[in-house]
Order: sequence, then structure tokens, then C-alpha cells
Amino acid sequence: MATWLITGCSTGLGRALAEHVLQTGHNAVITARDADALTDLAEAYPDTALALPLDVRFADQIQTVVAAAQDRFDGIDVLVNNAGYGYRSAVEEGETDAIKQMFETNYYGPVNMINAVLPGMRHRSRGMIINISSIAGQRTAPGSGYYAATKAALESTSEALRQEVEPLGIRVAIVQPGGFRTDFAGRSLHQSAEPLEVYAETAGKRRKEHDTIDGRQAGDPAKAARAIMTLAEAEQPPMRLILGREALQLAEVDLNQQLDDLMDWESVSLSTDFPQTEA
Repeated sequence: MATWLITGCSTGLGRALAEHVLQTGHNAVITARDADALTDLAEAYPDTALALPLDVRFADQIQTVVAAAQDRFDGIDVLVNNAGYGYRSAVEEGETDAIKQMFETNYYGPVNMINAVLPGMRHRSRGMIINISSIAGQRTAPGSGYYAATKAALESTSEALRQEVEPLGIRVAIVQPGGFRTDFAGRSLHQSAEPLEVYAETAGKRRKEHDTIDGRQAGDPAKAARAIMTLAEAEQPPMRLILGREALQLAEVDLNQQLDDLMDWESVSLSTDFPQTEA
């Protein structure tokens, strides 16, 4: 039996993962800004579920949750940084305060969660940190530049973290979902208030009022939860786990394009070095 700490459990992927973790007999510290949304899970699993309020923007709440997990379950084995939300706008349309708030939730929140659980994981020489990113962290669509930036930042930090803590017995992985039937493209999606007509055919097509995919995404959150469980149980997890056919196809397109550019511009890249001299 492992103890999981999962952020953003009120709906969507976080909720599905919380349910699966508890159904499979593990302990779970399940969190949401409004912990009342988790009452049914806490009541259904009174011995293994601990539901707590948590807004990952606030360091004091993070410390309270981690301390409560330590007191109740004697530590955290798996941290899943799932809390986050989307924001759509052309780069020029982006609102500074809205962008900063999103970074507080999508980037600084996970980083602060990681730093709060690492001392305990280091003490026990084991643990797993799973950061829920997005395929947007690898291949960005117009209108998603700022949201993708939060995920790309989290991914870069995760890559460094993995190398730093692997010798300490701690595993790190990134999950890159594509479109799943959650509230991400509906209630949870934010966007710039004043769109510019000049971007109507690029970023404008991805605004909420033009969205036609919400509720029809191919991804099943319950199946994603099972995939994340498989990831957590792997002795040698991949750096990135892509979820969904669409996300996999986008990643393949992106990697092939990068490789093509690398080869096409190889001579220019090499031309910037000092001449090599014989030893």
C-alpha cells in the first residue's frame, strides 16, 4: 500500500485518479480548493482517504497538507501535481495579471509542492513525483502560448529534478495528456477579455465561444488514471508519458519536424564553432 498526494481532485483527471487510487486499496490525500467536493470519497473510504482544502498558490496551505499527510499516513510515496487550468489568448492579447495567476497555479504551485515533499522522500530514500503537463508543453497551438509556457517550464524543471533526485532513490515523470473529457475546455478554461480581430483566424478560432470539442474529446479520464497508476508502479518510468492518440500524433509530428530542421540547418549550426585543431 502506497500513500498518494494528489492536487486538483474536484473534477476531471484528478477526480478519476483519486477514485482509482482509493479503489485499488492505496491511501490517498485528496485535495481541492473546495474540499467539500471530496466529501463523498472521504466518506466512502474513511480509513484510506484524507480530504483537505488546498489552493497550491499558497505556501501555508501546502505545508499544512504535507504535515497532515505525514501525521495520518507517515509520509508520502507518490505526489501527483495535477491542479491547473488553461488560458487562451493571442500573445498580444494576454493580460499580465491573468498570466501571472496562471503561472502561480500551473508552475509555482507544483514546484512548491515538490519542495514540500522532497525532505520526507529523501529521508526514506524513495518516492515518485508525477507532474501533469500537456502535449501543449511540447507542441503549442496558436492561442495557447501562455498556457503552454507554464507547462514547458514545468517540464524543464522536471527534467533537471529527475537527474538530481534519481541517485537519491526518487523517481520523476511527466504526463502529457491530449484532449480528455474533463472541465478543462469548459468551466476551467480562462481567456483574454478583449480579443483582437486581426487574430480571428489563428488564436481566435480556439476561444471558448468558438470551441466545439468540449464534451466530445477522445480521452477517457478513467483510463488515464489507470495509465498513471501503471507509470507510478514502473521501476524505470519514462521521462514523458503521452496520453491519447491525438497527443501521440502531435508529438510525432513535432519530433520529426525538429529532426528535419536539425538536419537542414546542421551546416549553419556547425559553422559557429572555432576551427578544431589537432591535439
